[in-house]
Amino acid sequence: MRVVIAGSSGLIGSALVPRLRETGHEVVRLVRRTPQAPDERGWDPAAGHLAPGALEGADAVVNLCGAGIGDKRWTGARKQELRDSRMIPTDVLARAVAEHGIPTMVSGSAVGWYGDTGAMAVDETARRGQGFLADLCRDWEAATAPAAEAGARVVLVRTGLVLSPSGGLMGRIKPLFQFGLGGKLGSGSQFWPWISLDDEVGAIVHALEHDTVAGPMNATGPDPVTNDEFTRVLAAQMHRPAPWLVPGFAMRAALGEFADEGVLVSQRVMPGVLEREGFAFRHATLTEALSAVLDGS
Repeated sequence: MRVVIAGSSGLIGSALVPRLRETGHEVVRLVRRTPQAPDERGWDPAAGHLAPGALEGADAVVNLCGAGIGDKRWTGARKQELRDSRMIPTDVLARAVAEHGIPTMVSGSAVGWYGDTGAMAVDETARRGQGFLADLCRDWEAATAPAAEAGARVVLVRTGLVLSPSGGLMGRIKPLFQFGLGGKLGSGSQFWPWISLDDEVGAIVHALEHDTVAGPMNATGPDPVTNDEFTRVLAAQMHRPAPWLVPGFAMRAALGEFADEGVLVSQRVMPGVLEREGFAFRHATLTEALSAVLDGS
C-alpha cells in the first residue's frame, strides 16, 4: 500500500515508518516545514492546506497528530492547544480522505475515552467516561466523520501508556528508578493500560492491512496491571529498590488536573478487537514488555 502519515516524527510515528517499509509498503510523510526528502509532502493544517498531489495514489492515511497530554500543566490555554492540535489536523485529513476517495483512515485516539473505570475491565463496547480527556477523545474521534460519511473505513486507535526505550512514560520514570527514587503513585491500586511500542506499531499495521477492523480499536496490552504491580515489576527489572510512595495530594499539587485524569485514574482497558482478530502480541505481559524496553535502551 501507499500510506500517507501525519505525525511521523513522534514517538509512534518514528517507529511506524520503518515497520511499514520493512513489510513492503510505501510511505509518504506529511511535514509542516519545507519538504527536504523525496518521501515528504508539505501541509499546513491550521490553514487547511495540503500540498498538491500529497495524497495522490494513497491507499490509506494515518493520523498521529496531537500535542503531548502530560507535557505541560493543564491551563485553559494548554487545554485549548491539546484540542486544536488534534481536532484541526484530523478534520483536514478526514475531508481530504473524503475528497480523494481514499479507502482507509487510521486515526489516533486514547484510552482517556473511558474515564475512570476502577477495577472493572472494559473493551471497545464500553460507554464514554467523564472528564476533560473523555470529552477530548469524543471530539477527536468525531472529527473523522467526513471520511466515514464518504465511505472510508475509519479505525480509531485508542492508545494506552506506550512503553518504549526512550521518551513517553519510560522517559519520565526510568531516571527516578535508576537513582532509587521509584515508588507507587497514590494508592497504587489504579490500573495502568500499558502497551509496548512494538505492539502499538504492530496494531496500527494490522488495522491498515485487515479490512475487518473498523471503528474503535484499543491499543493496549492484554494484561493491564495496577500501578503498584507496575512499580514492583519495573524495580525488579532494573534491580533497584522502589520504596517510595507519592501521595495523591502531592501529585495533584505538582500536576494539577492532569494528576487525576492521567496518573491516578484507573483504566482497566482490554484490547477486545485485537484479541478477536487473533493479533499476536510480541509482549503479552508487562515483564516481557519492560524487558524488551530496557534491553533496547
